[in-house]
Amino acid sequence: MQILKIIFILFEVLVLFNILIFVHELGHFLAARWRGLKIDRFSIWFGKPIWKTTLNGVEYCLGSIPAGGYVALPQMAPMDAIEGGSPGDKPREKLPEISALDKIIVAFAGPLFSFLLAVVFALIVTWIGRPVTESETTTLIGDVEKDGPADKAGLQPGDEIVEIDGKPITKWLGFGQSVLWRIISSESNHVTIKFRRDGQTLSREVPTVVQKTKPWQRAGHPQILVNPAITPVIGNVASNSPAALAGLKRMDEVLEVNGQKLFHPGGLADYMEAHPEAKTLRLRTRRVDRERHSTNEFVALVTPQVPTTSTNGQPRVGIGWDLSGGLMTIARPGVEEQIRTSVEAMFNTFSALFSRKTKVKAQHMGGAVKILNIYYILFKSEHGWQQAIWFSVIMNVNLALLNLLPLPVLDGGHITLALVEAVRRKPVNIRFLQILQTSCAVLIIGFMLYIMFYDVQDLSWPFGKKPEQPVEMKFSPPPTLTTPAPQ
Repeated sequence: MQILKIIFILFEVLVLFNILIFVHELGHFLAARWRGLKIDRFSIWFGKPIWKTTLNGVEYCLGSIPAGGYVALPQMAPMDAIEGGSPGDKPREKLPEISALDKIIVAFAGPLFSFLLAVVFALIVTWIGRPVTESETTTLIGDVEKDGPADKAGLQPGDEIVEIDGKPITKWLGFGQSVLWRIISSESNHVTIKFRRDGQTLSREVPTVVQKTKPWQRAGHPQILVNPAITPVIGNVASNSPAALAGLKRMDEVLEVNGQKLFHPGGLADYMEAHPEAKTLRLRTRRVDRERHSTNEFVALVTPQVPTTSTNGQPRVGIGWDLSGGLMTIARPGVEEQIRTSVEAMFNTFSALFSRKTKVKAQHMGGAVKILNIYYILFKSEHGWQQAIWFSVIMNVNLALLNLLPLPVLDGGHITLALVEAVRRKPVNIRFLQILQTSCAVLIIGFMLYIMFYDVQDLSWPFGKKPEQPVEMKFSPPPTLTTPAPQ
């Protein structure tokens, strides 16, 4: 059943990924039909065809390299370096010339269709909603790594981050006004964090650190070693453990320990380490009955014990936390908001990429392998299709904008060449176009392989390295109380 599940997820990924490619190329195809251009081939993916058929003079095929697609239009700029030849191709000079306007319309139609598909997906997201976790939307610090930069600067769990480097903060994850992005795109080796604590607004200068990686791995991002605040939700309870004996169950939310509020699952272990004298823990707990739509709060008295599997002799309570991001809500962002956020994400990425002061480099970009891997991760989640459709809004906006870059081989390159042709009032030299397109194609394919080299190292199980499973905590069964026999 697990193998069948993986196969089904892969099928879902391929279907959705190819819808993005198909709709983009369909835009070129329909525009070419409308303007009366000669169409040689409609291909999904590049490389040598693994399947093909001819219908009404057009060859339809599926390539062997899953990295995009194309419509072969010999009256446009030559694309032989990627498309390859076709036995039925006519030499460009034997075909009637087309106007610069025709070239612009056909080239622009692909990005336009990608953008329209993004709008369609955005409408679906507005209708069905998108799951959002606390870890994405919060601005509260939940966990501070001991002796890390933030800890040394005096930041604490529960601090509400307001600004970073003078720029407002509205969320933790994502691009734009997020904690994560402000730190990653910082142009200095430190960040100035303004935060609220107990009604006061404070400010701290926190140095950033970059995790060291091996030479063949992606360079790490700047970080200050803090995690967002999320409600501690129990993922599992070890049998015979103190937590089990206290009546705690999976999905219970632990809100406080001995009167101290918990902002992160790691807060319980931090409290136990800081208060070794606390022999009994009073855990204020909330239990939600989702079938009856009722909530019950209670106090569980837990006495930590040393597990039989312990290697350091530290007492534990036998709780395994759900680390999926805290409580989940369903957001219904509007179409305009989704499109605007996607466009801003693209511009923020390129702004940081071309800045000499940030540590964002070309190797941090993701290619087809990375995209497929993200889709695989999303489809594995409980709300897979909702998450995947939301991500497809971003992907289609990215596909539209990237293809409009004025680079040969891309749609924007075709538009640029057509504008040059319109100004010169004659086509660009065919030999020059062939050299230009081939050179650019080699560079782009080389860059794709460069990105793929890093992408394959981030693959999720079952494609990459199987994640290490945590050692299961085991506790001795409680002693059995017996009544002495009467004498």
